[in-house]
Amino acid sequence: MNDSTRLVDRVQFRIDEFLTGRTPILRSIGEDVSALGDLSRDFLSGGKRFRARFCEAGWTAVSAVASEAHPSGSDPVARVGASLELFHAAALVHDDVIDNSDTRRGAPAAHRRFARLHDTGGWAGSSDEFGRSSAILLGDLLLVWSDELFADAEWSLEDRAGAARARAEFNLMRTEVTLGQYLDILEEGAWVGHPEHEHLARAERVVVYKSAKYSIEAPLAIGGSLGGGDDEQLDALRRFGLPLGVAFQLRDDVLGVFGDPAVTGKPAGDDLREGKRTVLLGLARAASSDTDRSALDAVIGRSDASTADITRAQEIVAASGALDRLEERILREVESALAVLPDAPLRQEGTEELRELADRVSVRAA
Repeated sequence: MNDSTRLVDRVQFRIDEFLTGRTPILRSIGEDVSALGDLSRDFLSGGKRFRARFCEAGWTAVSAVASEAHPSGSDPVARVGASLELFHAAALVHDDVIDNSDTRRGAPAAHRRFARLHDTGGWAGSSDEFGRSSAILLGDLLLVWSDELFADAEWSLEDRAGAARARAEFNLMRTEVTLGQYLDILEEGAWVGHPEHEHLARAERVVVYKSAKYSIEAPLAIGGSLGGGDDEQLDALRRFGLPLGVAFQLRDDVLGVFGDPAVTGKPAGDDLREGKRTVLLGLARAASSDTDRSALDAVIGRSDASTADITRAQEIVAASGALDRLEERILREVESALAVLPDAPLRQEGTEELRELADRVSVRAA
């Protein structure tokens, strides 16, 4: 069993332990709230755990003491990794409500499952409204629990300065990703009010704040802070993490248009139907003829777009050369991240782990 697998197991153990500890609270209120606990467990089972892995990589890059061997016995990386995974689950639940997505990881999205619960019970009112409202509350509950888990790890550390630094990084991450999510939905409509030459830069801004910092840069900085990293080490982790985070999201942009539904768990061309103004689509629009640009715009944001519509949009994007350009950009971002490591004041074991993770996040099918 490799290190990453061990971390996944350790994080899952902490998640299960935490949720089991909250079960008496739910039971004391009544069976009516059991669905929140059940769905929490479902959404927190499995997954790639990239954020937890980058948190551990940040720790390993600055600390010679393995987290699971920490003197406190608390395994702070696993606890904080579990916290990050709860936060991520909350973000996904809310994201699916915002995008009105039907599925997540090949299964019904949370709001769809709550709607089905309403239908099955034969309850009064709109099942869709109940589903959306309940999913928002599930996401809120996961946010609360994420903070509790982070606090558990925070207070287990004797290095109070490192713990305070990690908390500050966690707080900043939560603020930035929320603002990035707002920018994402803003661009779905506001793009028409901005000159064509600004569209790509605005899409890039969404990449940085909605995903790049949140997915990789922040978890690295949190892990490095927990491990007692100094300013120079944390700066190196950030300089590595941001371009790799950009590559991570640009790969998502590709998968959102060309991904295999059997692998991604989302319908083909979902970004097109949801109206995402991604870097990929920005490149395609800039390089397309007026006719093809109009045809592409006619599909973007149409939730009822047919399979033929999606196929035609995919053809336009591919023919524009945007896909090839984006693949080149992903490669450049990864190279930029890796170029930080040779002179970085980081432990060799940590830099080896960072190189491995760079390959995993940039070359993937889901």
